[in-house]
Amino acid sequence: MTTFVDRVVLHVSAGDGGHGCASVRREKFKPLGGPDGADGGHGGDVVLVVDHNVTTLLDYHYHPHQKATSGKPGAGDMRQGANGQTVELPVPNGTVVVGPDGEVLADLMGEGTRYVVAKGGQGGLGNASLASTKRKAPGFALLGTLGETAEITLELKSVADAALVGFPSAGKSSLIAAMSAARPKIADYPFTTLIPNLGVVQAAGTTFTVADVPGLIPGAAQGKGLGLEFLRHVERCAVLVHVLDCGTLDNSRDPVGDLEAIESELAQYKTSLMDRPRLVVLNKADLPEGHDLADIVTPELEARGYRVLTVSAVSRLGLKELSFALAEEIEAWRKAQPIEQATRIVLRPTAVDDLGFDVHLDGEIYVVTGAKPQRWVQQTDFNNDEAVGYLADRLARLGVEKKLADMGATPGVEVAIGEVVFDWQPTLLEEFASGMRGQDVRFENRDRTNAEQRRYEKDLRRAERLGLELDE
Repeated sequence: MTTFVDRVVLHVSAGDGGHGCASVRREKFKPLGGPDGADGGHGGDVVLVVDHNVTTLLDYHYHPHQKATSGKPGAGDMRQGANGQTVELPVPNGTVVVGPDGEVLADLMGEGTRYVVAKGGQGGLGNASLASTKRKAPGFALLGTLGETAEITLELKSVADAALVGFPSAGKSSLIAAMSAARPKIADYPFTTLIPNLGVVQAAGTTFTVADVPGLIPGAAQGKGLGLEFLRHVERCAVLVHVLDCGTLDNSRDPVGDLEAIESELAQYKTSLMDRPRLVVLNKADLPEGHDLADIVTPELEARGYRVLTVSAVSRLGLKELSFALAEEIEAWRKAQPIEQATRIVLRPTAVDDLGFDVHLDGEIYVVTGAKPQRWVQQTDFNNDEAVGYLADRLARLGVEKKLADMGATPGVEVAIGEVVFDWQPTLLEEFASGMRGQDVRFENRDRTNAEQRRYEKDLRRAERLGLELDE
């Protein structure tokens, strides 16, 4: 049985960031060489890339889980961790990315178009990067953050110039086979076509693609039959071609009724389709009764404003005229399209009053939300008191403590940031402004010892000049 793969659910995971390294350089005769812990590498992204060589989502139907590699941790001697490998997933032109809530995240059209569906985690800073004039030798490093995970739906909308629509067994696949080199499966029973077929046609110096949309029936726009699965394939087509069966043996159907039924389904699915140019093709004119029926309904269809052509996929009657008519309509549509501009990047600066975080009360717990504080919590090693103090510095500078105090929080209340819940012990911002956290007392002792040694040597030289002995 043919597997329909124009819609797949993809589970993507970006790589985690590597941890930073806390290290102090050790070298002979240089016991205090300073911090030399390097940063961790960034995690790899998961990126969708439009590739003209890819025409199906079949690979992701069988491999729905895609994961990028994580960044490597930093090391001493300033050896930075390697970045994770970005995973590029090739997708066909016309792929739509839909989020779990049904929101369209991206509409990928054009060779090389890229979209990052999962961002890799940020590598943690090593203690060499955290060092400053006031924090000379931090005894901690930042952890790498987790990469993003997402569950997305990929939908393929065929990028064809002309779409053949009509009831099952109207002869759409036969027309594709007769007009192009495509060889779709053809039979005389309903729903023979289970996937849209594409054919390339050249006429009047114009090359264009034609897609036959699997059989539509009344109620397709509400999910009846197979039509709803394929209606999205007509959204990007320049011309709609109604293929009407003039040789049907069903007495309850006629070409005009079939046309009205398909038009109704198209209007219910998306009203914008009603503005597309239309051609009406009366197929199966090789049959005597089919040719007679085509002659009868042609005047009525032309009176409604349709351009009507009588064809036969078997005898190839009217196929040349149909190809030239399609080339004319498609060429006119292409000329009417605006010239493609360079990709625009939309910048959305944050509001001037955006603090970068928010605090709200959930029961008795104060919950802090925001990208920065949540990322900072992920980067903190809570087994290291110095790292916890550094986190407190950052939160205080961001204004979290002041916001908690303004909301009436008292010492000892529970505060939640991300998945971490702790008892709040307020501190004054001025205490952290001096940058004393993370300072290594060994540097202070060394500076003090050197000063005392210099004073001792000075006193010793003075005592020698005076002929005195100096006590140790």
